Amino acid sequence: MRSLLEAVMDLGRGLELPQVLRGIVEAAVTLTDAEYGALGVVGDGALSQFLPVGMSDELISAIGPSPCGRGILGELIRNPSPLRLTDLSSHPHSYGFPANHPPMRTFLGVPVRVRDEIFGNLYLTEKRGGGSFDAEDEEVVTTLSIAAGVAIDNARMYHESRRRERWLEALGEITRSLLSGTDADEVLRLIAERAMEVAGADCVAVLLPVASSAEQLTVAVACGTGASRITGLHVPLDGSLPGIAVRGDQPAVSTDLRSDPRAYPLGVDTGDAAPGDAAVNGAAEQAGAVYGPAVAVPLQVDTGRGALRLSRLAGRPPFDEAEVRLISGFADQAAITLELARRRDESEELTVLHDRDRIARDLHDLAIQRLFATGITLQSVTRLIDRPEASERVGRAVNDLDTTIKIIRSTIFGLRTTGDGKDRSLRRDLTDAVQRAAGPLGFPPALQIDGPVDAAVPDDLAQHLVAVTAEALSNAARHAGAHRLDVALAVTADEVTLTVADDGVGVGAAPHTGGLANMRARAAMHGGRLDVETPEGGGTRIVWSVPLTD
Repeated sequence: MRSLLEAVMDLGRGLELPQVLRGIVEAAVTLTDAEYGALGVVGDGALSQFLPVGMSDELISAIGPSPCGRGILGELIRNPSPLRLTDLSSHPHSYGFPANHPPMRTFLGVPVRVRDEIFGNLYLTEKRGGGSFDAEDEEVVTTLSIAAGVAIDNARMYHESRRRERWLEALGEITRSLLSGTDADEVLRLIAERAMEVAGADCVAVLLPVASSAEQLTVAVACGTGASRITGLHVPLDGSLPGIAVRGDQPAVSTDLRSDPRAYPLGVDTGDAAPGDAAVNGAAEQAGAVYGPAVAVPLQVDTGRGALRLSRLAGRPPFDEAEVRLISGFADQAAITLELARRRDESEELTVLHDRDRIARDLHDLAIQRLFATGITLQSVTRLIDRPEASERVGRAVNDLDTTIKIIRSTIFGLRTTGDGKDRSLRRDLTDAVQRAAGPLGFPPALQIDGPVDAAVPDDLAQHLVAVTAEALSNAARHAGAHRLDVALAVTADEVTLTVADDGVGVGAAPHTGGLANMRARAAMHGGRLDVETPEGGGTRIVWSVPLTD
């Protein structure tokens, strides 16, 4: 009884499940003076795990695969109650022993319950001294099995809490990464990496909807064994674990991809892969790995519903219900985090747009009105000036004010154009082209846009306008040696005119370039023309004009 009490106390101290299970077998062997002992964990009506004590590693290896629950071992699975035998071979369900197995005669088996669930069975054989297991041995082991059930339950709860804690830590890291402004693709990779690490998987894939097909997913991110072979593969919704998860909006679990008809586990090359998970699993086989257990859970992203797919190498334990629940919850929380980050980005963008709109209103209502009023005042006083040269200078100042007003109006249009790239416009594309030319030129060119460019200019003509602008800026950067460059686009009801003027060496002194021929050809395609002029003050002026037709 003292030994039993000590064994129970020792079991109560354990928190790691593998150590607890081995401690149960060792305590049973010691208490009953048995030569061999084992604990068989029951799963799906068979032994999913077998932990022997009393045999060397060499002997275990020589015996071969672990028992699956036939014969006497299966008798306790079918009838979970204590079983004592003086001679194993005399039992009608005796199955015999494999080669290299040591001889065994006496036997004692006791089920181990965790709450109301049969967790497994304790098997003891060959009582030392040649005797048989008696009623006292059975009573001691039965008592030990009760304490073992409590210890196993505690260890499982501890393991579950630790596992949940690791999932929460991973989710916290993902949230911090998103809030710090990390790119969405990097966050998806982080989700895959942390899921693989915490779930103990060998390969994880994030599958997203295919924009061009509502019936397919694509492997956007993959980590682990064979990841490089599966990235970018397309997986149909029909006949694949991720597709089942997406369509059913719940986890899809496979204990072994090799025998699961939903996964098509074919070892084919990724370039000729059959539809479904065959491509994913086959790629792993080509990389020298074969997948067995797998789970796919739905993952909501801004482009639609995707999936998170985790798999383990063949021979490893399948994903249990607790793991599936944690993985599914992790995917749900990650999806919420992604959505919050997207909403935050939209809110920040909306704030920027509001600021830009406010600045545009202020420029229009304050700056332009003041400049316009100043221009009118100057015009009204020119007739009061007697000296012609003074009147001319005032007139030039009025013209400069008009030019400034046009530039400010162009800036206002630019401020009111969104900069997210989703809704491109000619005004923004021209602005981007001019801004990109600042580096090669060594200074920022001036841009002036007049008229309803986005409403009046067709899309095909807009593409040519942007290309001509980029060509003219490139020529100026390479050949003009200019210190000032002005780009002006004017759109009227009948014509669109692009003017690019610089104060450089002039077209006559610049080397011959094929850019002018390209620009002239683009104008001719739309019935327009290209004029290259030399202003009085020097430099080059390129005028590209095309008529607008209904």
